[in-house]
Amino acid sequence: MFITCLPGIWIFISAFRPNAEILSKPANWFPDNWTIYEFTQMFSIEGYVSVPAFDYLKNSIIISLTSTIIAITIGMMGGYAFARFNFKGKNKIFLGLMLARAVPGISLSLPLFILWAKLGLINTSFGVIIVYVAMNVPFTIWLTDGFFRQIPKEMSEVARTDGCTRLQAFWNVELPLAGPGIAAAGIFAFLLSWNEYALASVLTRTIASKTLPIGMMDYLSEFTINWAGMCAIAVVMIVPAVILTFIVQKHLVSGLTFGGVKG
Repeated sequence: MFITCLPGIWIFISAFRPNAEILSKPANWFPDNWTIYEFTQMFSIEGYVSVPAFDYLKNSIIISLTSTIIAITIGMMGGYAFARFNFKGKNKIFLGLMLARAVPGISLSLPLFILWAKLGLINTSFGVIIVYVAMNVPFTIWLTDGFFRQIPKEMSEVARTDGCTRLQAFWNVELPLAGPGIAAAGIFAFLLSWNEYALASVLTRTIASKTLPIGMMDYLSEFTINWAGMCAIAVVMIVPAVILTFIVQKHLVSGLTFGGVKG
C-alpha cells in the first residue's frame, strides 16, 4: 500500500513547493517553503490565470458525469436483458461486446479523429461523451449482467404474481437489490472517463473542450516544464476521484458480496 501511494504522496507535497525545490538534488521530501502559488494561478485568486484549470475541471465533470449516466443506463438495461432473456444470437452478441472492449482505445484515435472531423465533433464535449459512452457500455453490461444473475428470478415472478408488471417488478424489486453492483459499475465508468488521456488528447484542442488530463500539458513549454503546476493540477484531478470513491466505498464492498434472499 505504501509503495502504491508513494507517487501520489510525492505529487501532493510537490504541489505546495516551489519548482526549484522539486528539481533540487538530493530530493527533499518536506518543502522548506510551503506555497499555494500554483493553485492561486490556476483559479484566478490573484486576478491572473496561468492555466484555466476551472474550465478544464468543469469540462471533466460534465463529460465524466454525463457519459457515466448514459453508459450505466444503457449497460443496466443490456445487463438485465442478457441475464433474464433468451434470444437468438445472445452469446455471439455478448462475445462481440466483450471483444469490442478488448480493443485498445489508442488504436481507434486516428479513425475517430477522421470521422469526428468530418462530422464536426472535434473540440466538442458531445464528441468526447459519445466516445466514452461507447467505451464504458460493454464493461457496464458485463458487470451488471453478473449482478442480475445473482438475484433469483423467483423474486420477480412473485412480484408479478402479486400484480406488478415486468417493469414494476424490475424497478421495485430487482433494481434495489442490484443497486450496489450498479454503483460499483458507475464508479469504474466514471474513473475511466475522468482519467482518460489518449483519446481526449486527439479530440480536444480548445479551452472549451479540454479535460483536466489534457490541461496538464499546458505546463509544458519549449524549454521548461512547470513541475509544480503539473503536480497542482494533478491534485485537482485526484481529490474529486478519491472523495467519490470514499462516498461509494460501502457500495463497492457490498457490490462484491451481495447475494440473493436470506432464508
